[in-house]
Amino acid sequence: MPINLDELKNATNLRGRRPRNGATFVAPVDGRAHVSGERTVPLLQQTIPALLSDTVSKYGTLDAAVFVDQDKRFTWSELSDTVDALAAGFLALGLAKGDRVGIWSPNRWEWLVTQFATARIGLILVNINPAYRLTELDYALNKVACRALVTAVKFKSSDYLGMIETLAPEIATATPGELDAKKLPALKIVIRMGEEHSPGMLNFTDVLAMAGRDEHDSLDRISEGLKPGDAINIQFTSGTTGAPKGATLTHNNIVNNGNFVTSAIRLTVDDRLCIPVPLYHCFGMSMGTIGCVTKGATMVFPGEGFDAGATLKAVAGERCTGLYG
Repeated sequence: MPINLDELKNATNLRGRRPRNGATFVAPVDGRAHVSGERTVPLLQQTIPALLSDTVSKYGTLDAAVFVDQDKRFTWSELSDTVDALAAGFLALGLAKGDRVGIWSPNRWEWLVTQFATARIGLILVNINPAYRLTELDYALNKVACRALVTAVKFKSSDYLGMIETLAPEIATATPGELDAKKLPALKIVIRMGEEHSPGMLNFTDVLAMAGRDEHDSLDRISEGLKPGDAINIQFTSGTTGAPKGATLTHNNIVNNGNFVTSAIRLTVDDRLCIPVPLYHCFGMSMGTIGCVTKGATMVFPGEGFDAGATLKAVAGERCTGLYG
């Protein structure tokens, strides 16, 4: 419904002044009001790996991320080292810039590391809703031709490994990293989280350790060849008006979204931000993780999914100064 400019001006009494966050009302277009945001602050022209590298160089020994439920902590330097290990492992598996890597998991430390490891070498991370079932998983993996999938074992009532085995029964006898499934023709690599091993799948911890010197030595060269406008992420819409649509985002999209949002809430390196919202969408992985990287703030994840009690416990126990919700 069009906004009535006169009603808006009378209600706000802000004609010619900035209503909030540097925005200002401007002349109507075709009888409709619109708002123009702040234009004096330049966009960051950085890739995600360059942004992370800058933060590590400034705040390496400070807390980067805390996963309360998993009892896992990273300083910025530790996070960077783990990201590099996984990125090098991806290279050892034959993945290259532009390949799609799906991530199907609730909020876990492996999700965070996968996000930055894919960005490190120009892989396109495909966020798969943790609530997806067989049909939706089939659709998402095939729609964008995922070559690899990083998956949790389960979440709530969802048996992720069981669903993968149903869609790709060939995995039971496949050599890990060489899947050839009729229903998922593009998918070759399945990496499972947790300590155990499953037929036809690689273990996440093993991938962290599989790279040699050549892969590690090539990381900086690959990162330096990336551009802010490169595609780096695909997120699916909710599908309320049809099949979910894959929206492709660039380094530039994600970095600036995170930067402007956390600037608006005045986040700093001294803050500890509680992030109970899902990582698989923008709130968690852009406004949350990337936003914290732009400021050097600590990310605190209470658990795999939202639980009010666990969130409050994390806020108190980790001395959080901010809370997303």
